[in-house]
Amino acid sequence: MSTKPPAPSPIADVFENRTPSPAEKQWAEKTLLPALEKSPEKPIGAATGVNVDEHGRARFTTISGVEINRLYTPADLPADWDENNDKYLNMPGQPPYTRGIHATGYRGRLFTMRQFSGFATPEESNERYKYMLAQGGGGLSVAFDLPTLMGYDSDHMQSEGEVGKCGVAIDSLEDMEILFRGIDLEKTTVSMTINSPASVLWAMYLVVAEKQGADWKKLGGTIQNDILKEYIAQKEYIYPPAPSMRLVIDTFEFGTHHTPRFNTISISGYHIREAGSTSLQELAFTIYDGVEYVEWALKRGLDVDDFGPRLSFFFNSHNDFFEEIAKFRASRKIWYRLMNDRFKAKQDRTKLMRFHTQTAGVSLTAQQPMNNIARVAIQALAAVLGGTQSLHTDSYDEALALPTAEAARIALRTQQIIAYESGVTQTVDPLGGSYFLEKLTLDMENGAFDYFEKLDAMGGMVRAIERGYPQKEIAEASYQFQRATEAREKITVGANDFIVKEDPTNILYIGDEVAVSQTTKLKALRARRSQADVTRTLDALKRVVAQEPVVKADGGMSDANTMPYIIDCVKAYCTVGEICEALKEVYGTYEEVSIT
Repeated sequence: MSTKPPAPSPIADVFENRTPSPAEKQWAEKTLLPALEKSPEKPIGAATGVNVDEHGRARFTTISGVEINRLYTPADLPADWDENNDKYLNMPGQPPYTRGIHATGYRGRLFTMRQFSGFATPEESNERYKYMLAQGGGGLSVAFDLPTLMGYDSDHMQSEGEVGKCGVAIDSLEDMEILFRGIDLEKTTVSMTINSPASVLWAMYLVVAEKQGADWKKLGGTIQNDILKEYIAQKEYIYPPAPSMRLVIDTFEFGTHHTPRFNTISISGYHIREAGSTSLQELAFTIYDGVEYVEWALKRGLDVDDFGPRLSFFFNSHNDFFEEIAKFRASRKIWYRLMNDRFKAKQDRTKLMRFHTQTAGVSLTAQQPMNNIARVAIQALAAVLGGTQSLHTDSYDEALALPTAEAARIALRTQQIIAYESGVTQTVDPLGGSYFLEKLTLDMENGAFDYFEKLDAMGGMVRAIERGYPQKEIAEASYQFQRATEAREKITVGANDFIVKEDPTNILYIGDEVAVSQTTKLKALRARRSQADVTRTLDALKRVVAQEPVVKADGGMSDANTMPYIIDCVKAYCTVGEICEALKEVYGTYEEVSIT
């Protein structure tokens, strides 16, 4: 009969894999040990599972399951750690940019307050955009409805019941013209959350800007255009991976020549996190998606210093305050190392990690929704302390429906209070040098490169996706968090603890009249446009899609780049559905690999 080994001293962790200073050693033996013997530590949440170790003692972890020490001191950092060493920290605006890409932080320019919005018809969304800009919003971020995201017109049978429900319905150039009516696109940066049909919606935006008289070279904004994370997490894909990657690289090439200030991709970890990943998985898979895009662009023949400065990123900011700040700081350092060492970029700007952040929609609760205001404030503060360039704060009612105007205003005011009242924007990287934060940052960096080695060995992210590797990793992490939540080892205030009876919340309701309105507009559009132009431009697009794009010897844009042809289709008032259907005829559609 085996006997359980005796539990180690309650202060054994102070000496394990670290060398404490004499002062810390004395504190552990003379102050900490008596305190633990008198009053043992108690877990936050149920004393089961992840919250206790094999000896039944309390265990403390981040929301991602990473174990947290009681105290952090210099003994937790590498022996050669030094704040002036560019291997670790250095100064703001200097490699490896751990402390930020700008020497002055937010003192020169605040983060852009870019509220994600779009609902119902283009007319209604246009009114909301003007309202948010009037309330002090710094830029626009367009949410599209599910049919648009999937490349269907509002009158398609697959669109039934979804038109205008999770974003604005855009079927043609006419809708895009209405969406931005009265908004100067040369002076207003616009971000668009669209992926499989990204080329089509971006083409519509560019044509609207051109009709306004805007100079494309002065346009600022971002198209999400991140198809890899669709296969990994969000599942709003249309075409197989290789053709989808070709379309993305076409936008890189076109943007390099025509829209030098516009970000042609926002490499997104947000949806990876929303699918249930850990903070580390979000960081690693997102940045490695960036590696994959760079590899494909280089194979096309593009120069990393031409397209690299327009690569942007998009991260989630979740509830675990310090873990999130560490993730943001590590992201800059990792991207610098990759662009400098792996891709041999020459321009400093190519090596800068620029990112937008959105607070964690998955963290919002339908129960006691006003609690979400506090959650969003904490998440937004973490993003700002992590050095984000742009920020969206979720509205408190988004677990129930699209936000009301009041809820959206409160979310914007949360950003403004952080920016103008909290004082955290007055100094650069205010938490830099914290032993705890620096250790978390280093662990994030090292953990990400461990993932990179595995993904390299698989042949890159596209191959890994085809094998189901990132999908399996995220599914397991999601399961572990759900198990801990159901066991009340992880507490969600108002949802699995501190529960009360409550009255229903007033929400924004989107009715089927939106579908009727869009269908009526489509019918009228098809009746008045030139069908000959529609057929001609769609046929030309299908022909070029079947060709292999090759960069010209003089560095000029490939004749087979799809963007000019998509723009021609848009100008002929071809619909989103018609253009995507033309691409399907050549590329086919994608069915996901089983991850069982």
